[in-house]
Amino acid sequence: MINFQKIKWRNFLSTGNQFTEINFVDHQNTLIIGENGAGKSTILDALCFGLFGKAFRNINKPQLVNSINQKNCVVEVYFMMGKREYRVVRGIKPTVFEVYVDNELLSQDAASRDYQTYLEEKILKLNYKSFTQIVILGSASFTPFMQLPQGHRREVIEDILDIQIFTTMNSILKNRLTQTKTELTQLENEISLGKQAIKLQKDYIAKIEKDIEKRAQDNQLEIERTQRDIANASSSVTILQTNIDELQVSLPDEKSLVTRRAEWSTLLKSLTERIKSSKVNIEFYESHAECPTCSQTISDDLKEQAIEKHVHKIEEVQTAIDNLSNKITIIEEKIDQISKVKETISSFQMQVIELNSDIITKQALIKKMSDDTARDMIDTTELDNAKDQLKTLAKNILEVSGNKSDLSEEYYYLEAAGTLLKDTGIKTKVIRQYIPVINKLVNKYLSAMDFFVSFELDEAFNESIKSRHRDDFSYASFSEGEKQRIDLALLFTWRTIARMKNSVSTNLLLLDEVFDSSLDANGTDYVMNLLDTLDADTHVFVISHKGDQLLDKFKNVIRVEKHQNFSRVI
Repeated sequence: MINFQKIKWRNFLSTGNQFTEINFVDHQNTLIIGENGAGKSTILDALCFGLFGKAFRNINKPQLVNSINQKNCVVEVYFMMGKREYRVVRGIKPTVFEVYVDNELLSQDAASRDYQTYLEEKILKLNYKSFTQIVILGSASFTPFMQLPQGHRREVIEDILDIQIFTTMNSILKNRLTQTKTELTQLENEISLGKQAIKLQKDYIAKIEKDIEKRAQDNQLEIERTQRDIANASSSVTILQTNIDELQVSLPDEKSLVTRRAEWSTLLKSLTERIKSSKVNIEFYESHAECPTCSQTISDDLKEQAIEKHVHKIEEVQTAIDNLSNKITIIEEKIDQISKVKETISSFQMQVIELNSDIITKQALIKKMSDDTARDMIDTTELDNAKDQLKTLAKNILEVSGNKSDLSEEYYYLEAAGTLLKDTGIKTKVIRQYIPVINKLVNKYLSAMDFFVSFELDEAFNESIKSRHRDDFSYASFSEGEKQRIDLALLFTWRTIARMKNSVSTNLLLLDEVFDSSLDANGTDYVMNLLDTLDADTHVFVISHKGDQLLDKFKNVIRVEKHQNFSRVI
């Protein structure tokens, strides 16, 4: 329960630089009177501003500062909760917002809005709407419960029944659901990407294995083709070597032929010289009549005999020369044939060398391809690495899938909790239990104010009002005085329920001009009787400009007046 002790303010609206102080606990009921514009309702604006940072009436924040002094606007609200003392200080020009607990300043590390949230949720445990429904009933910009939208009605009752925690939990739950859904989407994306990565990795492994297999097959085919080429080359070498051997066997002795040709050439030269000598002798005998040596006369017979002898000799030698030339020609032909055979043998030998070189090269190629195939079978580093990476990907996707499964289960339970925390869930069940009590209390207070109707709120907080003749009415169909009685009945109901729940109950009740507008004399008496039924811990402040008619009904009177343009309390 909030026990308000006092409030003081300065430079707030029409008040001056000196603090105006109102003590809430000195008297059970207090009447605040004064002329219009004197500043009677300032207490409402100061209290709301001090606690919630905005006035009760529709006044902009800059307009709350006294227009003459224009600075040092300060409101201080003192209250107790249990044994702890609280003081809220709020100011404008300069801006001040401080909360003291047992005279120690509450940490202000958080932002101003968070500081206000902490004040409302952790300390006061009610917000502006609930405060103005439970503590204050006024005119001006006040909106009675029955004129609030359905959602705002729910907020007020949830505060009163102390079940706004479910709304907070539902808000947190919605954020958690959104976050969980986002995380699930991220995990699903991770799984999808992981599956794609696994597929790509499997394709990569299959490609490596296919490449290894294809290289082995290609190498084997190339080895077989090369082996066939080697076999063909070896066969050709064998044939060529056989031909070489046969040709070498068939060759005559070239050396003896060359020697014989040389001998015969020498002999041919000698025979040719003989012919020349005989021709010289013939020429001598034909051209000389006497011997140049002895000067004896050479007879014709001797000449003829000598010439005939030399001619015969020339013929014999020429015949020998011709025979010898024929023999030399035959030998040279044989030598030429031997050279041609040797050239053929040399050509065959070159082919054999080339074939043997090709065989050696191909054998080396076969060895290399065999070694490559063996290395591919032995060196599986790339394949092993790819398989290890596949295992890592599979392990990761299993882990992510496990996380997704856990998160999906969590999401399922969060959705189930969300169903319970919705307006149609736990809160409706709690409200359903209190609706009969609320309706009973409202009708009780209406009866106490001599207003006999059957008033009922349903679970959606829609009203059903029936007269004694069972005619159906709505809140809007009543007169302003009747509406005010309904508003008062609801105000007292909320306070009673709050006290029953010990949630947002308070010792303070402020009524602004309730007796001045629509209540007749009987209505005023009924309300005063109703106020007298409040417990001794409740302190009522009634603001009115009809003070003369109410003075005898209150134990304490505060008069507010304007003095030199400033409001003051006397």
